[in-house]
Amino acid sequence: MIDPTSLTFLVVVILIALIFEFANGFNDAANAIATVVSTRVMSPLTAVAMAGVMNFLGAISGTAVAKAIGKGVVDPDGITLLTVACGVTAAAIWVFLASRLGMPVSGSHSLIAGVAGAGIAQAGFGVLVWSGMRKILLGLFFSPLLGFTGGFLIMLTIYWVFRKATPVLVTAIFSKLQIGTAAAVAFSHGSNDAQKTMGIITLALFVSPHGQIDSFDVPTWVILISATVMGLGTYFGGSKVIRTLGVRIVRMRPVHGFAAESAAATVIELATRTGIPVSTTHVITSTILGMGSTQRLSAVRWGVARGIVYAWVFTFPFCALLGAALLYVLQQFAI
Repeated sequence: MIDPTSLTFLVVVILIALIFEFANGFNDAANAIATVVSTRVMSPLTAVAMAGVMNFLGAISGTAVAKAIGKGVVDPDGITLLTVACGVTAAAIWVFLASRLGMPVSGSHSLIAGVAGAGIAQAGFGVLVWSGMRKILLGLFFSPLLGFTGGFLIMLTIYWVFRKATPVLVTAIFSKLQIGTAAAVAFSHGSNDAQKTMGIITLALFVSPHGQIDSFDVPTWVILISATVMGLGTYFGGSKVIRTLGVRIVRMRPVHGFAAESAAATVIELATRTGIPVSTTHVITSTILGMGSTQRLSAVRWGVARGIVYAWVFTFPFCALLGAALLYVLQQFAI
């Protein structure tokens, strides 16, 4: 039996958050390397090693998103450490389940929904920080639209600029350039997604009865450990998800991978620097769809894309209800 107010329970909550971080990196490995692997520019092993390192570097590059997640979903004064634990556990369960099924779901949606659901179960809808939620939801909604548009426009621009070049020359050029864009996506993924778990751990420290921190500033050790776990999760990322994003949506050559990755990295990094948490899964998938649409609509396997959208749609209600259910059960039976 663990007392929800004990220091031991705080450690358990942090461990659960780090498990989620690992699962997020594991599931989102495809976001950075699916295109570069599917176009055979890099081997899977080399690609995941590169992505792991760039995820780490991105994760230590700032804390704006961490603060948005930690303070912008629920009011820290209206919840307990148990609330945080239930929300993160719900998100971790969903992300692990999705990884097993090979579906690239949104870790951002999972975490926000899980914490929001547990918070509502704890203190009602009044605990939600509506200004923060509005900013987060707008970012999650508009980022895939920007990604789709960016992928489409960059691909069109490349077609026009290289309209007289031979396919061999185009492939030779973009085989090299795509390595850089893959690294940029991995960096931006770490800078946005890893910060979400940093925010949750900081929230746990803030609401802990032991008063681990007095102000909502992300401790250095939280930044480093979150970045490391994210990098390891990416390194061991799931091959099923890589295949879904890199092969099953639309067949790509290096030039296509470059267009999708450059658009995705730009959208994610802009969001990160303005403190807006976005779904990197949403963004990279939408850029692939936008890029693929420039060839012909039939080039995109919309059935696979539809299945991914269904997974996104189910994420919010599933994680919110699971977070609320976990809180209810643990409150009734005490841990």
